[in-house]
Amino acid sequence: MNVCPAGHDTAATDYCDVCGIAMGDQPASSTDDTGTLPVVPPAAPDTTSCPNCSAANPANALFCEACGYDFTTGTMPRPLNPLDVSSGSTPAAGAAPAAPADPNPAPALTDAWVAEIWIDPDWYTDQKSTDPLPSPGLPTVVPLKHTSVLIGRASRSRNITPDIDLSSDNGISRRHAQLTTDGTRWWVEDLGSSNGTYVGSSVGRLPSTPVPVGRKLEIAPDERVYVGAWTRIVIRRATDGEVA
Repeated sequence: MNVCPAGHDTAATDYCDVCGIAMGDQPASSTDDTGTLPVVPPAAPDTTSCPNCSAANPANALFCEACGYDFTTGTMPRPLNPLDVSSGSTPAAGAAPAAPADPNPAPALTDAWVAEIWIDPDWYTDQKSTDPLPSPGLPTVVPLKHTSVLIGRASRSRNITPDIDLSSDNGISRRHAQLTTDGTRWWVEDLGSSNGTYVGSSVGRLPSTPVPVGRKLEIAPDERVYVGAWTRIVIRRATDGEVA
């Protein structure tokens, strides 16, 4: 006497005489020794690590904060078509595409300023970060176009688009700090960041006291802003031809 995958006694060798299941198939369900069907909960989807870019995300995130991957549909967001407009209509043939809206509503600067973004090995050592230090080199020069400038890490799901995007430094908060200016002087304000914002001189010891949250601190011409695990920011006027 044979036993089918569902547990029936059968004389058949191809299909069970009782339930008709193929003798080589696996049963849809099985019972334990008590005759009770075991309850197997469905596996919970792992959304802590993005399957597209491997970035860490909160367990309840709907989108990856780094690349915008949609955890609910398993797809990347549709690329923005420059011909799309808010009304949903398509511009007439020959018409220029609508310019993207400026995410920064602050007034534009009349003079040209830039921020030099440096990888500072000394600051990295002082912070005792476990992240690998990128290779130091020449700074990245970011044009400053507004009287109010956000420092942080970009997040599509939270609609955060910093003017100074420091997404490569994991010690930076999404909305880390704010720079403001009257056109001549600059101030920095910490926005409640996880690791603080520091201001120090270009000579001497590194700063050890963070800027109090919510307080605007003026940045002297010879001072630098330190944030994250390795980032040093120098604010200066742009040289001739440096900013288009």
